[in-house]
Amino acid sequence: MADDKKLELAQQVYQTLCDSLDHCNLKYGKEEEKLLVHFGMNGEDIPLHFIIFVDVDKQLVTALSPLPFKMSEAKRMEGAIAACAATYGMVDGSFDYNLETGSITFRLTVAFMDSKLGEGVFKYMIGCSGAMAEKYNDMFFALDKGVIGLEDFLAKA
Repeated sequence: MADDKKLELAQQVYQTLCDSLDHCNLKYGKEEEKLLVHFGMNGEDIPLHFIIFVDVDKQLVTALSPLPFKMSEAKRMEGAIAACAATYGMVDGSFDYNLETGSITFRLTVAFMDSKLGEGVFKYMIGCSGAMAEKYNDMFFALDKGVIGLEDFLAKA
């Protein structure tokens, strides 16, 4: 019975997420069986990608914004330090960094256990994720290409 309640609440949260995206006139793909949506937006210079999904068991909504490039093998350790530095001062969210592949993803998670989420939460999640990805994607890219050094990244972060 408890699992049925979790599923029902998760489906309501997913519907509110989709309604929020509709009200913002965003075009998005849906994977309803996974309670997942995905979409993109134009950033200032690098496109922004979003994946948002509802986790039934953990009663969480997670927004992911993967950067559309990977740190080169020679810059992976610097990328790890930079991801830690960028995350350190954030109030909400974090950069997930895969040292093996060099991929960087901004992640923001909200719990909805025994509660309902309104559209404002999803607008916040998208806005915050987009702002953080936009703020740092140029810096990570410049670090990877050798345009800036790690010390410069750390000073800006």
